[in-house]
Amino acid sequence: MEGKRKAATHDEYIDGLPEPRRADVRALHELVRAAAPELVPTMAFGMPGYGTYHYRYASGREGDWALVSIASNKNYISFYITAVTGDGYLAESYRDRLPKASIGKSCIRFKRLSDVDSGVLAEIVRRAAADPPYPLTGD
Repeated sequence: MEGKRKAATHDEYIDGLPEPRRADVRALHELVRAAAPELVPTMAFGMPGYGTYHYRYASGREGDWALVSIASNKNYISFYITAVTGDGYLAESYRDRLPKASIGKSCIRFKRLSDVDSGVLAEIVRRAAADPPYPLTGD
């Protein structure tokens, strides 16, 4: 992540970014809060996160993770969506609707928020919040 900051809050993380990245990440934060206000904000691995859940794999490995996370990297913003659909990863199912973004299994990357359709991002957040991969822990 850009600058390897150790922010304790979402505002501290966002305020530590240079412009114009700060404005984009703040707008993305506000988009998530408006689209899914039920997702409790958290800081996870130095990133603003929303909606914590506890996972446990068949191997016995377990931990806590955020359903939605934002990371500011040197060359792009990463928008993590750890949700799946019946057809695969939720983020990947929006590839055609976000042509300027680089999309991996659970990550949507873009240089500027203006490069992507904010309405589509809000739709993704709402869908993720409606059907998380595990029950949300609420803290």
